[in-house]
Amino acid sequence: MLSVSEAEAIILNLVPPLVGQRDMEIVDLLAADHRILATPVTSQLDFPHWDNSAMDGYAVRYEDVQHSNDAQPTILEIVEEIAAGYQPQSTLQPGQAARIFTGAVMPAGADTVVMQEKTRREENRVFILAAPQPQEFVRHQAAFYQAGKQLLPAGIKLNPPEIAVLAAAQCAQLSVYRRPRVAIFSSGNELVTPDKPLQPGQIVDSNQYALAALVRETGAEPLLLGIVKDNPEALREAIAYAIANADLVLSTGGVSVGDYDYIEQILASLGAKIHIRSVAISPGKPITVANFPLHHSALYFGLPGNPVSALVTFWRFVQPAIKKLSGLTAGWEPVFVKARSHDELRSNGKRETYLWGRLHLIDGVYEFHKAGGSHSSGNLINLAQTNALAVLPVGKTAISPQVEVQVLQII
Repeated sequence: MLSVSEAEAIILNLVPPLVGQRDMEIVDLLAADHRILATPVTSQLDFPHWDNSAMDGYAVRYEDVQHSNDAQPTILEIVEEIAAGYQPQSTLQPGQAARIFTGAVMPAGADTVVMQEKTRREENRVFILAAPQPQEFVRHQAAFYQAGKQLLPAGIKLNPPEIAVLAAAQCAQLSVYRRPRVAIFSSGNELVTPDKPLQPGQIVDSNQYALAALVRETGAEPLLLGIVKDNPEALREAIAYAIANADLVLSTGGVSVGDYDYIEQILASLGAKIHIRSVAISPGKPITVANFPLHHSALYFGLPGNPVSALVTFWRFVQPAIKKLSGLTAGWEPVFVKARSHDELRSNGKRETYLWGRLHLIDGVYEFHKAGGSHSSGNLINLAQTNALAVLPVGKTAISPQVEVQVLQII
């Protein structure tokens, strides 16, 4: 049985990277939110595009106003008014100023802006009541970015700030990686869909819905294959279809000893190499991870059928794999923080244990509140509205209230 860290390393080493032109697509900027940039972006525009004012006030020559004060103000002639979007027509001469507004182009000859609160105007004259700093409130051309240099690197997620940068750079279309395809199916004769009435002994298949939502949330496209009965022919057909049509396959259930034996045989018959069979994690010990080195690039995850186990193993192992597969060059690792535990946390110490609850930031310190009720792998109910998993390492059977604990952020 592998440790959690060993399993994580194996999985991330198995992730097949998306490749250049084959896995790229062109999208409009409005469709690029949360996509992964596939090629670096440069712009032919400087930022700012030209010297401009950062304040409403008066554009002046510093040498004219450097000794100004309230008792002896400098009096300048106003020769032009410059609003944003207007091209200045004048070149300031000694003793002259231009009324200017935020974002407007600086006129030739001016090198400083005096904010209007430090001036007094009388008709076409302005009284400078305080000496500014040299070049104060002037945003110089190319101070933020110089045309021709890399603006954004490949392999980053395009969030709203990046979308704003691309819009400002007039990038109406761009190259992004395609979304990874993730096939999902649940196995088990006892499973039914949510729209069917329950018969004695039957269980609603919640895993497929939860995993599909998590896959979408992670930036991939779910390919839903439904419920597969517990028989070798049906399972082989489902797995063969999944590995031929998806980058990553998620199955849940079918992990009793007898079922597990023929799943391994099916995987082997399809050219799989099994890298993981179980991990020292609770909940979620029975995990199968395989790839198909000769025929397919798909990565197969056989997750436990218990709903909490399926979600915990997704958050801990599958989500980072999808993020890396998506083309991200960094930021796909699980995010852990140190938090103070509000409650006593317990485990049997035999496996790395994950307890679910809510993470709060209180006075600058993270605090973890364990969800109430049973922490059984089959109890899906108290998993609702949680956003974190507290981690008890192997050999640790208890963490007292107010003691620091490592916490995995899951939302």
